[in-house]
Amino acid sequence: MKNIKNIRLGHNGPVVSGLGLGCMRMSSIWGGPTPDEKESIATIHEALDNGINFLNTGDFYGAGHNEMLIGKTIKERRNDAFISVKFGAIFHNGHWLGLDLRPIAIKNFINYSLTRLGIETIDLYQPSRMDGSVPVADIIGTVADLVKEGKVRYIGVSEINADQLREANSIHPISALEIGYSLADRQIEADLLPAAKELGVAVVAFANTAEGLLTGEMKAPLPENDYRNHFSRFQGDNLKQNLEKVEVLKQLANSKGVTPTQLAIAWVKEQGDYIMPLVSMSRRSRLPENIAAMNIVFTSEEMNTLSTTFAPGAIVGGTYLQR
Repeated sequence: MKNIKNIRLGHNGPVVSGLGLGCMRMSSIWGGPTPDEKESIATIHEALDNGINFLNTGDFYGAGHNEMLIGKTIKERRNDAFISVKFGAIFHNGHWLGLDLRPIAIKNFINYSLTRLGIETIDLYQPSRMDGSVPVADIIGTVADLVKEGKVRYIGVSEINADQLREANSIHPISALEIGYSLADRQIEADLLPAAKELGVAVVAFANTAEGLLTGEMKAPLPENDYRNHFSRFQGDNLKQNLEKVEVLKQLANSKGVTPTQLAIAWVKEQGDYIMPLVSMSRRSRLPENIAAMNIVFTSEEMNTLSTTFAPGAIVGGTYLQR
């Protein structure tokens, strides 16, 4: 069964699945336990079987574990998978240390990634962020050199602003922008989304459920050991107010016979034919629900209800997405 609508990455870029598989949760996150590897591999295979060919990873996910897992999985079906890799983030013992975007570092990162993945060319290669420590021209120029060498097919960017996107695209055509986007996080609509559309850059949108806020399963207060307690959005009265908004999403989902998560994903894909929801999964059981979300259609009244209830700024408090 291959019922996933496709999307083109950039004006002259490749055609890939309109739903992306985020593989991050298949590896240890922030030093936590590693999920069952057999189940993760089975999830990737089933996703590919269902037409989801966009696999998203980072060379720092699980200190290379994620790339090795994907490499093992696609060994016999390389042509079925489109692999997107982020680079530049530096971790030690599960702790974030910063970014290394120097050209010499990028040239080092790419070779390790190719070896772990067991492939000759990475389909989409992108800096995980840009912090001003290295000029945009040096970063994108280095990746452009890797394209000439045949080690990279297309260039992407991640978590940057509109000015950086324009500069990057002026150096080499950018195929895709990876960025957080959801009903709860709409700040990119002001300038970044219009810039991407103008430049012909596809948007790979992650965090569609806003760290679980839009799943309809969150309750206040969160457990004391929940990492989301670090963000003001999930604290005290902020969380209570935000969950009141989510009740509208739950009611609409119930009336349509779907889940709040499905509605949240469907809303993202409805924002433009150049936008791909990127959904993190590590279990096959998640696939049917997420695939079905791509077939949900909204009436104009339903879309207006969601856009009004979750107007920019309606969700109070910040997360890492509002850096």
